[in-house]
Amino acid sequence: MNTIKNLHITLKERKRPEDIAQMVLELIGENLSIKEKNLLEKAAKGSLKKTLFGYTSMIQEFATAIGAEKQIKKTIEIFKLNGKDSIDYNNVSEIESFINEVSPIIFKEVGSNNYLSDRLNKEQRKEKGLELSKRNYNKKWRLLKRLEKKLFKYSREIKKNEFQKIGKHGLAHKIEFSEFSKDLNSACFIAYYNSRCNLRSVFTNTSQERAFDEISQMLLSRCKGISTSSVLGFFKSETKVEENNETNWWAISHIYTSQEVLSYLSDKHKGELLGKWTGILQEIAELLDEIWSKSDINRQTMIVKRGNDSTTWNNTAGAWNKARDNWMNIVYALGMDYILDEICFGKVLRLMAADVVAWHHSTGGKLDPNTEIWNKIPLPWEVFQGKENCNKELVVKYCKQAGINPENSGWIAPRVHGVAEFKPTPELVHGVTVSNPYLATVLKKHKYFSGKNAKPLFPERN
Repeated sequence: MNTIKNLHITLKERKRPEDIAQMVLELIGENLSIKEKNLLEKAAKGSLKKTLFGYTSMIQEFATAIGAEKQIKKTIEIFKLNGKDSIDYNNVSEIESFINEVSPIIFKEVGSNNYLSDRLNKEQRKEKGLELSKRNYNKKWRLLKRLEKKLFKYSREIKKNEFQKIGKHGLAHKIEFSEFSKDLNSACFIAYYNSRCNLRSVFTNTSQERAFDEISQMLLSRCKGISTSSVLGFFKSETKVEENNETNWWAISHIYTSQEVLSYLSDKHKGELLGKWTGILQEIAELLDEIWSKSDINRQTMIVKRGNDSTTWNNTAGAWNKARDNWMNIVYALGMDYILDEICFGKVLRLMAADVVAWHHSTGGKLDPNTEIWNKIPLPWEVFQGKENCNKELVVKYCKQAGINPENSGWIAPRVHGVAEFKPTPELVHGVTVSNPYLATVLKKHKYFSGKNAKPLFPERN
């Protein structure tokens, strides 16, 4: 039997909405109206628990960075260190402390890693009383250099993975169990909507499926004390029931910051969220700047080309846009939209695959007009660094030139969304829908649809 603790664990996973719907049914099924139960069962019938083989080809966890266990264990072995087995290989602070503690043993300065100029020569080693052969010293010096490099890479991967999660579901993975478990209806909405937010993108020349669907709407209505009386038609008919005073709007606001949700929060909580999202925007801007400076991205078209790290860029761009949406929502909820007259960060466009662009053009489509705005307004990280100025007036000007309504497009005001109809989660191989999960697994293994050299399913035998 599923519990609210099991539901909380899914906030850091990528479970399918069907499986979360099944968990929600087991948790609050007895309290649902017939219409509400039927709507959840519409999704839950496709859960792994109810399918014949209970299998999906889709990975159900986010990527995790690999710590420095291998490097630290080797350092302990080579330096013959005793009593260092309790180090947390996945803790950045402990790895950093370990490096700072071990480096002085061979008089190596942390961060000084030039092989020609930063090593000690024979006279310098003798002067410092370091009784090591050149070979032994070089071996230890290189080992510490690799450990520093691993720490840098590990810290960067942690940041990239964190931004990927933020780009999908905001701060849902940051909600502690003590907060999550305060109200069951709130928990069910957060968990289900989280699973919808985490869906993979589909290879298409049209817009992606909206995360907020009819089941999300029904679960949120329960948080507001509204019972759904219509299964279809996106809830045209609703009946007010007893007000729910236990709803945890603070927890909900970590994943869904609509103006209505924010209206339930105190100004103190809104201010806290504004501070969080502003800090996150700054961190994301730093990584965007780093990627941009190292990549030869075609800003005019945003079509990916060889040498572009499209995965990192797109994940980070998605995180920026999600953080910006939340920041914008809170600014308006606090009545502080006058800030935009001074500073109005722009969106960051993702890189598009050339085949998707060609497909779009072949069906009569044109370059996304948002690209025209992106090309004209200052880059967001340059605005953060104080190198450029970008305000509401400037953004409105370029939106109008591109034929885009600045109010409805999310450029200067909170983004408005509708309610999507629930659709079964497809099995995807690099964005391409495959009907059978086992076939999808085989195609992934053989690199089909990956843009790489695919391996034949049935190679010719000699």
